[in-house]
Amino acid sequence: MITVRPAAEADAPGIARVHVETWRSTYAGLLPTPYLVGLSSARQAAMWTQLLQQPAERRGTFVATERETGVVGFVSVGAVRKIPVTPDEQWRGAGEVFTLYVSPDHQNNGLGRRLMAAGFGELASRGLSRALIWVLAPNPSRFFYHAMGGAPIGVQQENFAGQTVDEIAYGWRDVPEAAERLSRKVKRQSI
Repeated sequence: MITVRPAAEADAPGIARVHVETWRSTYAGLLPTPYLVGLSSARQAAMWTQLLQQPAERRGTFVATERETGVVGFVSVGAVRKIPVTPDEQWRGAGEVFTLYVSPDHQNNGLGRRLMAAGFGELASRGLSRALIWVLAPNPSRFFYHAMGGAPIGVQQENFAGQTVDEIAYGWRDVPEAAERLSRKVKRQSI
């Protein structure tokens, strides 16, 4: 049984492990091998420990845990940090999904949807009506955001791991509705 709950500082090592596992799995052959090999669970754990000591960061971070394995997925959300340039709408004052990672062994079973529902619920509780997420264009999991109701709203180039890559912003214009829709779907799957 997998539980989704607010993160605690003690979850930092598990979050770090999932972060490194998913990057190595998702971006193998897409990003430079030395970069992926150089990812460090210890460095990620130190970063997440610091973040989770801050009440606002802890409040916006949720983990999926399994009794035997510990943390198997996580999401973190908050006020938008990087705003896309879009012709139709400004995204200032929106929410942002900073991270959403599910361990490769636990993907494709609804866990990402459960984590998105928790993250969107948090954004909605903060009164944020819109949200976005930035995804590296070569990430094959980007289609998940389409399935969750996100629409591409911007593209920009980013220097990453020594190469230039495209990042795509997916946006939701009604976070409370998206949170409710995802929660209903999660509840139906739990029955």
